[in-house]
Amino acid sequence: MAEAALNSQAVQPDLDALIALRREVRGNPLKPRKPARSLLAGAHHSRFRGRGMDYLESRVYQPGDDIRNLDWRVTARSGKVHTKMYHEERERPVVVLADFGPGMFFATHGVFKSVIAARAASFIAWSAITNGDRVGALLFNGEHRELKPRGGDKGVLRLIRELVVAADPVAGLRAEARPKALNEALRRLRRVARPGSLVVILSDFHAIDEETGLLLGQLRRHNEILAVQILDRLELEAPPAGVYPVSDGRQRGWLDISRRDRREIYHDLFTQRHRRLDEILKARAIPLLRLTTGDDVASSLRDWLRAPVTGHTL
Repeated sequence: MAEAALNSQAVQPDLDALIALRREVRGNPLKPRKPARSLLAGAHHSRFRGRGMDYLESRVYQPGDDIRNLDWRVTARSGKVHTKMYHEERERPVVVLADFGPGMFFATHGVFKSVIAARAASFIAWSAITNGDRVGALLFNGEHRELKPRGGDKGVLRLIRELVVAADPVAGLRAEARPKALNEALRRLRRVARPGSLVVILSDFHAIDEETGLLLGQLRRHNEILAVQILDRLELEAPPAGVYPVSDGRQRGWLDISRRDRREIYHDLFTQRHRRLDEILKARAIPLLRLTTGDDVASSLRDWLRAPVTGHTL
């Protein structure tokens, strides 16, 4: 890959461009809709359901109380039905979990998936502080970089500087591919995202397995989660029939999809991957937004925030 190409905004995010995304956020803050209290709270009915809610007290159930907030321990102990009461935090931590593994440094059109991840993380961060929230992050690209939630412009600018470093394609392509990297990051996330946080996961989610579902379920019990899957068009549909040279940066080979049956195998492989991710997230009431390398990130996120809630995936 030529040095000139590596400096292109198509393969490496530009610091000034990420800062400029602030202008795209005006009028589109991450406004809360409902308080995030438990896995049972309004599955699929809102995207960003609200700031963290601190437990205040339990009192005897009154008509009109939300039955999802029943305090079963106090109810069993006292013999009378009790419900939990909460008060809203003034600030909600918003934590971005961003994948910059070797597979994210790829695109056949538009920009690298890593660039999309950096742009989405920046937009989300600017949007969060517009709403008075604090921004933290866990970035992983062979190593993990943890940023504790911090408010204001300083919190976002700190994150943007780290995104530019993490999305460096030279370092990213040299990193060793680690199939369990996402699971490791989810385990580490407990140190960064305290209960009541909004967690936004940016990844291509290629390395999901049963453990991923368990870790997401544990995290989802006490936090609101949004999953953003970043894909190239080759991960959505097969290219035209032909024989294509392929490389992971270390080895070279050929992808032969000249025959119809091979294109069908190709299509089925990615369809099964996407279906598996849908099942894992839907079972845990985690909304999913899909972005491709050709998308305008700011426009896509704005549309998603404004759109009526009609289902699990956009």
